Amino acid sequence: MKNRKNIAFLGTGSDVGKSIIAAAFCRSLADKGVKVAPFKAQNMSNNSGITPEGLEMGRAQIVQAEASKVVPHVDMNPVLLKPTGEKGSQVVLNGLVHGNQSAMDYHKTKNFYFEQACNAFDRLKTRYECIVLEGAGSCAEVNLMQSDIVNFRMAEYANADVILIADIHRGGVFAQIVGTLQCLPKKYKRMIKGFIINRFRGDPELFKDGIEWIENKTKKKAFGIMPWYSHFRIDAEDSVEIEKTTLISEIDKTKPAIGVIKLPHISNFTDIHSLSEIEEIQIVFIDSPKDLSIFKAIIIPGSKNTRADMEWLGKQGLAKKIKAYANSGGHILGICGGYQILGNSIKDPDGHEGLPGETQGLSLLDASTTIVYPKITTTTSFSWGTAQGSGYEIHMGHTKTNSGKPLFEIHSRNNKKTGGPINNQDGCVSNSGKILGTYIHGLFDSSEILIKWLRNLNIKGINQKIISIESKKEENYKLLKQHFEQHIDLNMIYQG
Repeated sequence: MKNRKNIAFLGTGSDVGKSIIAAAFCRSLADKGVKVAPFKAQNMSNNSGITPEGLEMGRAQIVQAEASKVVPHVDMNPVLLKPTGEKGSQVVLNGLVHGNQSAMDYHKTKNFYFEQACNAFDRLKTRYECIVLEGAGSCAEVNLMQSDIVNFRMAEYANADVILIADIHRGGVFAQIVGTLQCLPKKYKRMIKGFIINRFRGDPELFKDGIEWIENKTKKKAFGIMPWYSHFRIDAEDSVEIEKTTLISEIDKTKPAIGVIKLPHISNFTDIHSLSEIEEIQIVFIDSPKDLSIFKAIIIPGSKNTRADMEWLGKQGLAKKIKAYANSGGHILGICGGYQILGNSIKDPDGHEGLPGETQGLSLLDASTTIVYPKITTTTSFSWGTAQGSGYEIHMGHTKTNSGKPLFEIHSRNNKKTGGPINNQDGCVSNSGKILGTYIHGLFDSSEILIKWLRNLNIKGINQKIISIESKKEENYKLLKQHFEQHIDLNMIYQG
């Protein structure tokens, strides 16, 4: 196995495109026959996924593994922080819950987590020719630099060349790059091989003088300008993209619209992606009381703090609106935390998501939830009548249904067949058949499940336009690679 120089993509700030550029680089190398793997020492996101072993990791590294044409493994993201509030997170270490910590407590134990990250990196290094590292946020946070375990400290351990990513769409790209370098100690400046300017709109030729100025000022190479794209879509890591969806005031009344409740602690928002790929459907995120009668269905998505989000629904006046919508015959789907919210109560006796206590739910499903260990993390195959599907589960809540019937029949979890009346069932359906709850994420990635759900909503005429999510993903990775290679000088990255 011929090893190549490792590359680390670090950013001038959050959401500058590090994850996507790392994925593009991974696919480019993979198509050249290089055995490549992604790596992010520490990720902070409530958008996670499950590996084939039933372990939890950040979705961005799952996307990058798919781009690399390899199976996702928790060594690619050994530390995952899942915020439960403003000052605390659940810590997932090597795919398993390690506990809840405040930001201050986590900060005090950073050396332990850095050691764990280094061990994971070392294991990856024995299996792959090249590791593509992704940083987090800004790599030049001077107050955090000494304890940072994901940017320069990790790149230094990996002996990686650093490429700085800046986002020109935000404005101030000159200050982003020059200011970042000015904040860095000399040894970190030397590690930066060059920079990529991301999300450029217009003709890149018009920015030649800007590139020359930055190169002269920083003495670093420009590896290219990555133009804005809209002809393909790659799963995003964070819920920033939620802000880009249709507003209620912009709804086209000639097209069916589906409302998604924008919970403060929303998790696994990628459950909606397959729906949003259908041009004939409008997806609208809702965070304030509105007339919901315009929607074909309402989706309550996953949550990392279900009780807090249920209380938020009450304070916002959305709980009343959702109940009124249900009473008028509206269709509602709750996924994971949304399923718990639809029930009668959510109990957290040990305070896993905050203070111990109990919160009343919407009582639209006759079910009750208790938040307890162990956390369930599985890949899951299931069926809904004759429709077959696969997805994954990530939840600490155990929900008991008192009436109503199960939504799905479970066939296997983590590739093991299930047995017994409890283990082979998931979710709940109201007596009306219009209120549905499930613990399964990614259910709409299965075209048969998606088509059946749309038929239940009486949305017709688009079945032929729904294609396999896997084939769609591959097409998107292909387009991402082409876009990346067209505008970025990869030879310069390896020669410089």
